[in-house]
Amino acid sequence: MSDAAPLSHLRILDLSRVLAGPWCSQLLADLGAEVIKVERPGSGDETRAWGPPYLKDAEGRDTSEAAYYLAINRNKESVTIDLAHPEGQKIVRDLAMKCDVVLENYKVGGLKKYGLDYESLAKLNPHLIYCSITGFGQNGPWADRPGYDFIIQGIGGLMSVTGEADGCPGGGPQKVGVALVDILTGLYAANAIQAALIEREKSGLGQHIDVSLLDTQVASLANLALNYLCSGVSPRRMGNAHPNIAPYQVLASSDGHFIVAVGNDGQFRRFCEVLDLPGMADDERFASNAARVRNRAALDAAIEARAKTQTKQHWLERLEAADVPCGPINKLEEVFAEPQLAAREMVVTMPHPTAGEVKLVGNPIKLARTPVAYRSPPPLLGQQTEDVLRTIGGLTDEQIEKLRDAGVI
Repeated sequence: MSDAAPLSHLRILDLSRVLAGPWCSQLLADLGAEVIKVERPGSGDETRAWGPPYLKDAEGRDTSEAAYYLAINRNKESVTIDLAHPEGQKIVRDLAMKCDVVLENYKVGGLKKYGLDYESLAKLNPHLIYCSITGFGQNGPWADRPGYDFIIQGIGGLMSVTGEADGCPGGGPQKVGVALVDILTGLYAANAIQAALIEREKSGLGQHIDVSLLDTQVASLANLALNYLCSGVSPRRMGNAHPNIAPYQVLASSDGHFIVAVGNDGQFRRFCEVLDLPGMADDERFASNAARVRNRAALDAAIEARAKTQTKQHWLERLEAADVPCGPINKLEEVFAEPQLAAREMVVTMPHPTAGEVKLVGNPIKLARTPVAYRSPPPLLGQQTEDVLRTIGGLTDEQIEKLRDAGVI
């Protein structure tokens, strides 16, 4: 039984920054790939400064490491290189020749002036997989626009279906509470990279991967997109309700809120029994999911009134016992206190050079024979520059010193 990580044979040159690209490369790194993160000398990835909060040392003082940066950069090596300097460009080209994948999220054409675009590098290394992440893709009338998660959530329709309905308290468009478009784009990019690597085993050739935030956002609308394409009617904001299922929503109890997710008629019948709503499951207005969706207002009025008569724990215990899908709405302090998260090892503690240790969120992928590995914490800025340039770049100590004196690294 081999314990080798699935992607331990791969080396990735990561020129990306902020979230979508680093999310992609952290996933690949967790699966064993060697990831060389190229950063700007002096400042590095923008997220290093996106605090507070910052990681604290043993005395409770802030370190230089922002929590945002720590979330997406473990298992990587940080190398600082000035891409605007010809010598820096040469170093990156040389590194790319010794890598399987280059990942970048510059504006369309932004790396061409450095000779680091796909066409330039593919001439030198035709086996190279080159993944570009942009806001709007490599072509089309918007290709030159910069892309930001928040803006894409608006343009791509996500905010039109997120938030309370117009006219309700708090009504109006809302963004998702985490930069979901960036995260999903990183996941799509990681899938695309692995697909291209598998195809390379057959053809022997690399290729250019074009992944955009807008494409990802629209693809991720899933059933809502098809609701529109099939009906011609744009879905509207419904708060916590579901456009195709009822009851599938948040209910207010006497002391807080809880979630019910009734997915079929059998669950609805048991739901009615728990809430002591006799006859509701047989009422023709509610007997089927389609009927419940059509008569949502009457359904909500009945179940909301009943839910307020008991505590949320009262309802959760009884609904769980009746095998009706339900759950609490946890704050993060409650999330990370859940025993299920501990059993799944979803918080990992790693040694850290300035803080002593750092807690990170674990990888959700559970591979039985070749599990993900947590080899190193998110690196300090430029922490591995000399080692990478020496061992992979083939530079001597004297050459490295000259590059440092010139401000190239």
